[in-house]
Amino acid sequence: MSDTGEEWQVARRRKGAARKSQSLQVPSVCSQEQLDIGKTVKRIRDTVSELRCEEFWHKWKILLSSEAGSAALSKPPVNRDNEGHADLQGSSKEGKLWQQLECVCYGLGSFSSCVSARFQLAMLLLLLEAEQIPLKDCSVYDPAFSTGERTVLSELGLTVLKENEEGKCLVTKPTLFYLMHCGKALYNNLLWKNWSVQRLPLMIIIGNSFNGMMDRTLEREFKRDYSYITQAVSVCEERQLPCPSRLIDVFSDTAVITFPTGSLNRLPQSTWAQPPEPQYQHCSDLEIIQRETQS
Repeated sequence: MSDTGEEWQVARRRKGAARKSQSLQVPSVCSQEQLDIGKTVKRIRDTVSELRCEEFWHKWKILLSSEAGSAALSKPPVNRDNEGHADLQGSSKEGKLWQQLECVCYGLGSFSSCVSARFQLAMLLLLLEAEQIPLKDCSVYDPAFSTGERTVLSELGLTVLKENEEGKCLVTKPTLFYLMHCGKALYNNLLWKNWSVQRLPLMIIIGNSFNGMMDRTLEREFKRDYSYITQAVSVCEERQLPCPSRLIDVFSDTAVITFPTGSLNRLPQSTWAQPPEPQYQHCSDLEIIQRETQS
């Protein structure tokens, strides 16, 4: 707890930052290449212990437990897939309901030097613990991770992805996506990749409110560039997660977002027909790092 007070003071001075690039930056005592793995792991675990005592965390846990339970009871998609995934119901013939969530975390940021990112990582670990998701079943990726940070994540037991998926992750079972302060394109890509009545209900997103994104963007540009978020707003369910004022930079505008099948079925069938992949030709600030293309 020796440096916690200083960190909260910094957080209060930087109230209102919405994007990861504007998050709290604390000078590192060493370079990324010289990152003290053991010390960093300890700091993260200390932060987990600190958050566990917070009142707002207990409110999160109650709310998220009900949402996760609903997703875990979701039926798997039908046995057809235009991308070659033929049997998504698994080999079990016993008809058991799925009870285990997987987790994917994108865009966490440089948690060894950024206070916000460290607290967001600690919250991720608390969520995994609360929902009894094995650490190895949580995949994490951010192009900003240093070699040392990837080692820290592996030491914690998480699975570090090697490829920049740009959010284009195809779900095959109930999955919790932890996307704190990520760019709109990443959310849009994730929706596009799973744009069907069968797959969207398998997702729980903890991240920025879709309605908040729309409010902060010109309507014409939002509909043009982020069409999948635009369509999802009318059929998803958002529940705002509480955030204490001293952590406004860390957890501001955070919601749990789900996709009830009944709401999706209200959309015309043409909504789901051959959804085009987003291109973002008109976006001057895409807010995500795209994968490098080989020439």
